[in-house]
Amino acid sequence: MRKSSLLIPVLFAAVVAAISSIYIVDERETALRLWFGEVTAEVKDPGLYFKIPMMHEIVKYDDRILPLDTRPLEVTMKDNRRFEVDAFARWRINDAVQFRRAVGSGGVDGASRRLETILNAELREVLGEVVSKTLLSSDRVGLMTQIRNAARTKAEALGITIIDVRIKRADLPDQNLERTFERMRAEREREAADEIARGNEAAQRVRAIADKTVVETTSQAQKESDIIRGKADATRNAIFAEAYGQDAEFFEFYRSLSAYQTALNGENSTMVLSPDSEFFNYLKSAKPE
Repeated sequence: MRKSSLLIPVLFAAVVAAISSIYIVDERETALRLWFGEVTAEVKDPGLYFKIPMMHEIVKYDDRILPLDTRPLEVTMKDNRRFEVDAFARWRINDAVQFRRAVGSGGVDGASRRLETILNAELREVLGEVVSKTLLSSDRVGLMTQIRNAARTKAEALGITIIDVRIKRADLPDQNLERTFERMRAEREREAADEIARGNEAAQRVRAIADKTVVETTSQAQKESDIIRGKADATRNAIFAEAYGQDAEFFEFYRSLSAYQTALNGENSTMVLSPDSEFFNYLKSAKPE
């Protein structure tokens, strides 16, 4: 009875020791076997492995691509305009041994903090050499590539490879927005005033040309009408002269009728003439013989 009671704890301790001496490496992981903090083995192949309990420490790192979202960073551009830049990176551990020696027990969190420091430094350095127009244009792609390459070189000391760096957002700080909007509004108002002034100047030129054309056209028309009228008067006078030469008495009669028509035109016409005036010679009755 006493032997069986002692056997159970022994078996239990053996089972615990056996379980604690086994560890599994996933295909998405790289494992490091440490002996009192020193790396003694790097395990990359997935499978079942053994260790000495209480002596060996197993540290596992993810082999997949990891994200890093940086906190918003205020950057001063070459034209002294300040922007709030929000970026992100994609990275992975390519050398687990070097990674352990560089970040120690901090692991992925510690590496993320150090990597963010590297990215922020490169963001300030690269963006500080260009004007804000470059950051807001399609040239941003080239800037991101330049930042990635510079950060990748520094991250190699951590056993890290930076896959990609992207700028998600680049905005003006809140305290500068209103001032920037006012400056943009003033620039647009000045451009509008210039356009209005140029439009008024062009309108005055068109109006002056139109007035000149009206005067010239009117003068030409008046000249032509005077010439036609003069020719018509000359033709009329020639006809009258010819008619007068053919029958002077009839011509005098016609002229008198025209004078009557003109003088007696309208209602209640009043004329004061002497009784023996020659004006009404053709209206007088012939005296009986």
